[in-house]
Amino acid sequence: MDQSLVRTLAADLANAGLTDDGLRVRLGAPAADALDRGDGTPARRALRGATDPLALLARLFVLGDAVPLGTAASSLGRPTIDAAVGLRVLRVEGERAVPLVAIRPHAFAPGEAGWIASDLDELAGVFPLRPDHVLGVGGAGRTLAALLPPEGTGRALDLGCGCGIIALHLRRRGFDVVATDISERALWFTRLNAALNGLDGIEVRLGSLYEPVAGERFALIASNPPFVITPRTDAVPHYEYRDGGARGDDLMAQVVTGARAHLEPDGSVRLLGNWEDAPDADGLDRVRTWTTGLGAWVIEREHLDPVRYAQLWVRDGGTRPGTPEYETLLDAWLDDFAARDVNGVGMGWVILQNAPGLDRFERIGRQVDPTGLGAHVAGALTVAGALSEIDDAALAASVLQVTGDVTEARHHVPGSDAPSVIELRQGGAFGRTVDADPSLAALVGACDGELPVGVLIDAIAQLLEVDAADLRADLLPQVRELLFTGFLVAAG
Repeated sequence: MDQSLVRTLAADLANAGLTDDGLRVRLGAPAADALDRGDGTPARRALRGATDPLALLARLFVLGDAVPLGTAASSLGRPTIDAAVGLRVLRVEGERAVPLVAIRPHAFAPGEAGWIASDLDELAGVFPLRPDHVLGVGGAGRTLAALLPPEGTGRALDLGCGCGIIALHLRRRGFDVVATDISERALWFTRLNAALNGLDGIEVRLGSLYEPVAGERFALIASNPPFVITPRTDAVPHYEYRDGGARGDDLMAQVVTGARAHLEPDGSVRLLGNWEDAPDADGLDRVRTWTTGLGAWVIEREHLDPVRYAQLWVRDGGTRPGTPEYETLLDAWLDDFAARDVNGVGMGWVILQNAPGLDRFERIGRQVDPTGLGAHVAGALTVAGALSEIDDAALAASVLQVTGDVTEARHHVPGSDAPSVIELRQGGAFGRTVDADPSLAALVGACDGELPVGVLIDAIAQLLEVDAADLRADLLPQVRELLFTGFLVAAG
């Protein structure tokens, strides 16, 4: 890849102001919001007839529309056109400049703008998608990026890198990155995106799952693998970016079970995935069997019945409801689920660490703000390790304080002085709500970084006129939970 051509194109994208903020100002908020929802019609209307560089680059690479060659050359300059043609992101067809890929702005962090190139999609009027389609930055990619540690060192593996979005995030956070994929096209996009964003330290390798890194270990493994559960029949198109070619959720099982052999002693894993409910076990119980020998924290974010799951992925491939093709594909999905007695599919996150002890499988269906999520997960893993090494006596001797985003809500039956329900609410992280009895609420309220937990429990026991040893036995396990979930932290 000609780096001078990449630098020319990147400079032109930056000079034109092709950023999320720049595009929002240029389009106006309503059109920009519609674009975020995958509807480009208002944006096309806002840019109709415009010939300034930002408008032309947005029409070409955000919306995927051809523009008059003369207009493009006049506004952007011939060197920009030549660079784009040389990089194979644009071609000239007679008197038209025709985009071959999408190049869209991406904010890696507040104030850290860049771009991600990927295949043209439905926003550009391309459907159904090509089987080797390389996906851009979607909700799944943003979620996985949010789960990554905010910083790190050592080697990281982006397994199934696609356009390279996770590899780029990992590199920007300090890791040396190996990015793998079975698709040569995906690796080409990863190289292009690394160059567009001025990043080195990303090595790309071709191959399936862990084959390209046989015998190697990493501080972090991250993956948004092709986990979609797709019928294995010739009548159903298979997309490389989402369909791993395995039966049911077997590919997801392979990714999870294979991680241990490639983790450094203190290494960890961040995965997105799907898992099936089997006739004799629900999905989370099945995932538990995949994590033997590892500390595991698995969070099911959503659960779909077979019909809703099939509808989701048939539409994802660009097949529209009401067409004969849609009915055929839906039948294939439902036949496959029925043949294997699958009555539901879980969708969520898998967090692993190369140390046994953590064994947490839960369902969190509420909306979660991704801001700070990676730091929270990394902190929770550190807390889990520390808690596994201390007994209740040491925990009682610790000095704790309430996290700043925690609030308390009390609900009273009209006319009653005592609350019937006390809730501790978390503003950040996973936005959890904990039902607390008066003793736990009193303890949390008293954790101000001054006195040890045991002293506070003894005082509460005296106030409530209950046995202090019994109260410790009741409250200390709850303190461990509140430390892990981030309601409480060590003082200082």
